[in-house]
Amino acid sequence: MPRRGLILHTRTHWLLLGLALLCSLVLFMYLLECAPQTDGNASLPGVVGENYGKEYYQALLQEQEEHYQTRATSLKRQIAQLKQELQEMSEKMRSLQERKNVGANGIGYQSNKEQAPSDLLEFLHSQIDKAEVSIGAKLPSEYGVIPFESFTLMKVFQLEMGLTRHPEEKPVRKDKRDELVEVIEAGLEVINNPDEDDEQEDEEGPLGEKLIFNENDFIEGYYRTERDKGTQYELFFKKADLMEYRHVTLFRPFGPLMKVKSEMIDITRSIINIIVPLAERTEAFVQFMQNFRDVCIHQDKKIHLTVVYFGKEGLSKVKSILESVTRLVNHIHSKVLDI
Repeated sequence: MPRRGLILHTRTHWLLLGLALLCSLVLFMYLLECAPQTDGNASLPGVVGENYGKEYYQALLQEQEEHYQTRATSLKRQIAQLKQELQEMSEKMRSLQERKNVGANGIGYQSNKEQAPSDLLEFLHSQIDKAEVSIGAKLPSEYGVIPFESFTLMKVFQLEMGLTRHPEEKPVRKDKRDELVEVIEAGLEVINNPDEDDEQEDEEGPLGEKLIFNENDFIEGYYRTERDKGTQYELFFKKADLMEYRHVTLFRPFGPLMKVKSEMIDITRSIINIIVPLAERTEAFVQFMQNFRDVCIHQDKKIHLTVVYFGKEGLSKVKSILESVTRLVNHIHSKVLDI
């Protein structure tokens, strides 16, 4: 009896061991079936049965990298525009807040109002000190001299006209005429209402009245403009019955630069139009088309070429040259207009 129980126990042990091995084998086969393929020539998803090599993966990675770089550039441009708009809005809000505070505080408004003209006058006087009004400047040569141009009540004489028969400007532009009229009026104001520090004495007329100058007493004037400082005016007045002149020097200083507009211009979609007039010179046109192909088409294809040909001789050859070059580089934005 004990021997039969031992045999039964042994068989049960081997049966369990076999079942365990069978389960392990089934699990191993399942893992092999579900494992991913590691073959280097395996096909890519999307196209069944088609194999891809190393070049395909490199091209795919390069394409994705270019796409991400383009996207990053676009995002950087948008961020820069947003920062600029935010800065402008901040400046506007700050300006509105300052105006609000000034309106609420009358003392602050008065102090700012007094401070601004003093700063402005200080800047304008500094411009006069820098200009060649009272003190000359050392120049490297005669080409550095800024010449004067003369004017009267009716005419303006310019150096650009040269020694022609009529060197005066005809007609005088409205802006220049208004400018010179304003200068003459300012000179009359200086003479007729002198300041205490002016080196002139009040003169009296034949009947003892105060001597008043008018625009008819203006003889001539000179002016020149220093582009970074301002315009200097030399005015001369004389009464018909007096033996002396009145000389007035005025200076219109230029103020600092002021921002008007700042914007970003996208030229990625801009097209450059090149118009070439031509007549007979086919050999030169061959050289031009070679340079056009190497410089323009190969570097930037967003160029439209228009050849305007004058005459009939050589027209067919020019057309054939243009067609051969455009066909070779696949450039469709080219045409010939014959006149």
